[in-house]
Amino acid sequence: MEPHLRRLLALVSLALFFESYDVSMLTAALKHIADDLQIAPPELASWLSLIRLGALPAFLVTPFADRLGRRTLFLAAMAGMSLGTLATAFVQTPLQFVLAQMAIRTFLVAGAAVAIVIVTEEFPAEYRGWAIGMVGALSACGHGLGALLFAFVDTLPFGWRFLYAVGVLPLLLMPVFSRGVTETRRFLQRPAEQASLLGGWWRPLAGLAGDRPGRAGGILLVAFLLGLGEVAAFQFTSLFAQEHHGWSPPAYSAMVIGAGAFGILGNVTAGSLGDRLGRRVVGAAFLVAFPAFATLFYAGPSVALPVAFAGLVFCQTAGAVMVRALASELFPTSQRSTASGAALLAQTLGWAAGLWLAGQGAATVIEIAVNTRHLALAVACSGLLLLLLPETSRRELETIASERVGER
Repeated sequence: MEPHLRRLLALVSLALFFESYDVSMLTAALKHIADDLQIAPPELASWLSLIRLGALPAFLVTPFADRLGRRTLFLAAMAGMSLGTLATAFVQTPLQFVLAQMAIRTFLVAGAAVAIVIVTEEFPAEYRGWAIGMVGALSACGHGLGALLFAFVDTLPFGWRFLYAVGVLPLLLMPVFSRGVTETRRFLQRPAEQASLLGGWWRPLAGLAGDRPGRAGGILLVAFLLGLGEVAAFQFTSLFAQEHHGWSPPAYSAMVIGAGAFGILGNVTAGSLGDRLGRRVVGAAFLVAFPAFATLFYAGPSVALPVAFAGLVFCQTAGAVMVRALASELFPTSQRSTASGAALLAQTLGWAAGLWLAGQGAATVIEIAVNTRHLALAVACSGLLLLLLPETSRRELETIASERVGER
């Protein structure tokens, strides 16, 4: 790998490391947040669903990456994410917490979407999948940092609020990101746009829907079903382990760090296999296996939790990295960020719907667990639908983009 690609991979992964850290806080510290802000268990699912909907504005933001550049939007998203995470440490009411987290979600989704596009456009076709998987694996280590700090949540100053205050670090590192993340070659080589900044922001959206409706609709449905089935399975792991099995915060953190360390290898495994065997087959295989591990976690004995958690993380990361790769590879440069953002938007809507459904008719943690097991079947459905999309493995982006939907 060329030195500038190694540097780019490291910086993009570092930025998304903090994105993963922020997301992990809402899972690991959920019980402490709910106790401090006096949120009753029946209300949790609804509040969490609203937070996920905060990512909706990202759908209107990501098209600017197809007009202004990947680098500009990426840096802006990192700064916004960091400020929002820091602000969360000072909230005093459930409403303030939800509003702060909703704002963060816009930046998280926009930044993640553009990050994948940057890697997709810069890395060679023969190991593009591996690179996307490596970004996923390295960034997922942010969950490990979150779990490590959460183990001391009862002794840290200000408790769970200290965990969110750590989110200021990306803002302090902005000079490093600004120097190291350059604009992609493919964006610089695109035909110049003459329209004003706001006058044509909608064009990538219109092009996405009009030029390749089959591809767009297919990847959006896959992403929605993935989000619908995966979100509750992860969101309630900490709450379920502590409330139902009586685990302590250090015990839960040990599971996340130990089992999660194995699980995040799904990113690299799927990325490498996807380059050799194809994105669709590899992604489908892991996504179809996801419900089995969800059932083991939420219906099995306490001793099975680490194995089930490792399987959940491995299958989800492996499948999700293939979905993200396809979402960015199937479309031309002028629409690539918009497509990646649209897929994440669909996944976000799935997250919101999944959390809402998980709370329906559930007044206890056990009832939430039953709903969660049923919802996990949607992940398997997303894997099967993945097989209907065109293959992109080891193919140049320009060749993929030049194909018409009718040709496949």
